[in-house]
This record gives sequence, C-alpha cells and structure tokens, in this order.
Amino acid sequence: MERRTGKYTKKYVRTWQGALGVLLAGGVLLTGCSGTSTGNKSTADRRGGALPAPGPAAPGGAADRDGAEKPDGLRESAPPDYLSTFALDVDTASYGYARRTLADGGLPEPSTVRPEEFVNSFRQGYRRPDGNGFTVNVDGARAGDKGDDWSLVRVGLATRAAPARDERPPAALTFVVDISGSMAEEGRLDLVKKSLDLLTDELRDDDSVSLVTFSDEAETLLPMTRLRDHRGRIRDRVDAMEPTDSTNVEAGVRRGYEEAVDGHVEGANNRVVLLSDALANTGETDADAILERIGSARRDHGITLFGVGVGSDYGDALMERLTDKGDGHTTYIADEEQARKVFVDQLPAHLELTARDAKAQVAFDRKTVEQFRLVGYEDRKVADEDFRDDRVDGGEVGPGHTVTALYAVRLRPGASGHVATATVRWLDPRTRAPHEQRGTVGTGAIDGPLWDGGSKRLQVTAVAAYFAEALRGERLPDAPGLGELASRARKLASATEDDSVRKLAAMIGQAERLKGGSGDGGSREAPEGELD
Repeated sequence: MERRTGKYTKKYVRTWQGALGVLLAGGVLLTGCSGTSTGNKSTADRRGGALPAPGPAAPGGAADRDGAEKPDGLRESAPPDYLSTFALDVDTASYGYARRTLADGGLPEPSTVRPEEFVNSFRQGYRRPDGNGFTVNVDGARAGDKGDDWSLVRVGLATRAAPARDERPPAALTFVVDISGSMAEEGRLDLVKKSLDLLTDELRDDDSVSLVTFSDEAETLLPMTRLRDHRGRIRDRVDAMEPTDSTNVEAGVRRGYEEAVDGHVEGANNRVVLLSDALANTGETDADAILERIGSARRDHGITLFGVGVGSDYGDALMERLTDKGDGHTTYIADEEQARKVFVDQLPAHLELTARDAKAQVAFDRKTVEQFRLVGYEDRKVADEDFRDDRVDGGEVGPGHTVTALYAVRLRPGASGHVATATVRWLDPRTRAPHEQRGTVGTGAIDGPLWDGGSKRLQVTAVAAYFAEALRGERLPDAPGLGELASRARKLASATEDDSVRKLAAMIGQAERLKGGSGDGGSREAPEGELD
C-alpha cells in the first residue's frame, strides 16, 4: 500500500454519512474500552472495501461537504467538520533530533518539530490488549480555570506488551549503513558501529543479518547470515567500515532491499534497517522515486523499513518520507544511551508488527463540541471517507507501542453528555483481515482540572505537546509559557520518578533561555468544527 491520503495529496474531503454510533453496512461491530465507554464486543469486517465512516448527525440531515447549491448558483456554507481521521504514527525521531539540537545550543527548525512524536516519546500507562490490535483509552481534563470552555482530550491506543527476548519470532535484518564523508563527524558512523555492536549481542542465535554499506555506490559486506557462531564475523565487517565519498541513499536502499529479498526468511520478521544522516546528495534524492524502485519487495514480501537517524545535521524530511512510504517508522539516536534504548530495551517493538495500515477516526458530537484541533499529525491526515478503505495506507505498529492523539476541544456553553467517539481500524499483519475497536468520552470525564489532581501521565502529555507547539511558534488555548512548562515538568519528573521527564524539563529550560524568555505564539479562532 503506497498511497497515504492527506500526506501525498491535498484531498481532505469530508462527508456526512449518518448518525454517530449507528452500525453501518457490512455488519462491523465497534468495541469500546475507555473510562466512559461500556461494553466489550469484538468482531472483524472482512470485506476490506471503502465502507462509509461514522459521522455525527448534521442538523436537518446529511449534508455535502461543499454545501448545497442555491437557485442563484451560489452555494450555502458547508456544515462544520466534526470528523478527524489520521494514520497512526509511532515515530519519535523529531523529539530525539530536537533534544540533540537543544543540547548543542540551538533551536530546532520549526519544520522538523512534529508534536505527535514529542507526545509519543513518553510512557502513558494505558491498559494493553492480550492479543494483536489495540485498546482504546479516552480521557481528558479542563485546560484552564474552572468555567473555561477549552479542554484537552487524549485518545490513547496501546498494543500488547512486547514479548520477552526468547518469545518473539526470529528476525531477518538487513542493515543499510551510510559510510559517506558526512558520517565522519563524531556521533555518526562511530555511533552506528556501537549500535550494531549492541544489537549483535542482543539478537538470538536463530536471527539473521546482512550488511550493506553505501557512499556514492552500494556494496554488500555480508549476505544474509544466521548469527549462530558468526558474531565475530559480523563484528569484523562492522569494524572495517570507514567514511568515504558522497551520499547515494538510493543505491543503498535499493541494494538493501535486494539483499533482503534474496535472504528472505519465511516465518521471520524481515526488515531493512537504514542507519544514516539522510543527507542525500548523489543519485535519486526523492523518497517517492527511491522507494518506487523497490515497491514490489514491500508488497510481495512484506519487508518493512526502520529508519535510524544520526548526526547534528540530519535529513529529517527524507528519512521520515522514506519510512512512511516504506511501511515503517523512524527514531533518532544521539548517544550510546539512546542507542541502547532503541536496540536493546525496545528491540521487539522495532522488529515485530501487530497491526498493519492502522488508522484512527475521532467523531466529535456537534451538540456538545463547538471547536476542536488535533495537535500534530499534519503529515498523517487521511480523508474521512477513506477510513474504511483498506487500499489507503495507514501506519504500522508493533508490540509495546502506544499511540497518543491529543485534541484541544472547546465545548459549547452548558454542554453535558457525549463528547467524542474514537475508533481505530487495522489489518491483521498476517491475514490482512480488518478489525476495529472504539472508545467514548463524555463531558464528565474531561471537566476536572489538568494540573491539580489530574493524571500525571496526562500532564506529561500536555507538557510535551505545549512545548512542541511553542517550538513551532504556535500556541494552544490556555497553554502556559515555557517558564511555567519547565517548572511543571520538573515537578512531574519528581512525582513520576521518570528520567525521561527530567530530560524534557531540561530541554524546555534550555529552549526558554535560547528564546530569551519568550515563546508564546498567538492562538487562532474559527467559527465551529475542526481547526486547521
């Protein structure tokens, strides 16, 4: 599946397809699990077609997104949009790169800041399912003082816990390593070598690896080889890598996929792992064109792409696009501690899939909600009517992952009752049968204060999102300034005893110093419905 609607097109058409909560054609049953939902039914829709997406009822019946035509040839205003649809994202590279940039004394470029990747870099504590698929957790809190009409709504999706080292399926990994001249900088090729050394120790005897390097051309240093009794041979090949010449990412990715296909291991998790600063300057430099040439390897063999970024000067946009189109995800490492986290602590989550082409759709209730805005996910938007079209690409998610979508929601005056229903749809990674789960939230669950007595993990989520928006020069309603955010993050680090939150607090403090104490952008207003 290569088309990610909303990322590769400008098609953001919404349609109203009936009342929220109605079971639609095809007999799909939606199951619920959240603080305010009840019931626990489950089934799979096996038609795989483009079924209509659930939407809130429009006053007076369904209405076309473009509005109705009047006798004078003009069009009535379109009804507000109360659906939000996006492909799931487990990338964290944007947060890792921002952390590196701030540590080096600079502010990240706003275009490299993706709030969803900041939020998804932190533990959430969601309940997890027993098998493949997701649980859906929906909660929230009032963002400002009592009586304020803006709240935060958190939609949290969790996959099953990652298996123990000895319980996961075997892996067949093709490492594609950038050895171009730019990789000579400290923290690039030297860090890649350390990472591969850690990984060689962590992999099992029944796992297999191959090794491809690229600069101006690509070379296979090691064909697919079972690790048993070959760890020394693998380390020798890794140690021999030296930086040289220019960066031909196309040659490396193409050769990597050729090796992955040639060495494909039936029943294993087959994956290409690209380790690079992604500063392509030779050969094809467009992600779509690069991956078009190896499209059959992805479609026919299910080989996914995991991108690991390094370097103070990093081609964030190219790496993200490559992994999006390669049915994978990205992370960024700046030191050995982060390398150990990725290649040891989180290894099963990066190797195995529990869901393919996963998408989420949140339907807000127009009776209680006046405005809402999804924080981040701009590159992951999917046309609302494509939610159940399984030909439209979604995100790939492994075990041990959580995915969080945070919304700023403005309730109508005196609103009470249902606020939103969140539905996640995914394909089984082996059978490709579609499944769905859903959760709901009401006004009572989001009326409590965010900062006083609320969930600590929800507060961490809010701090990460507010921080990302400030780095982009934007501001969510009722968002604190950077100074207050840093103070709250320090308190949360103490309360949660979470070192990652302590590092977040340090990042916010550094950003405030670099911004000279500023960092509050303006907020935008819109009449009703979804805010851009």
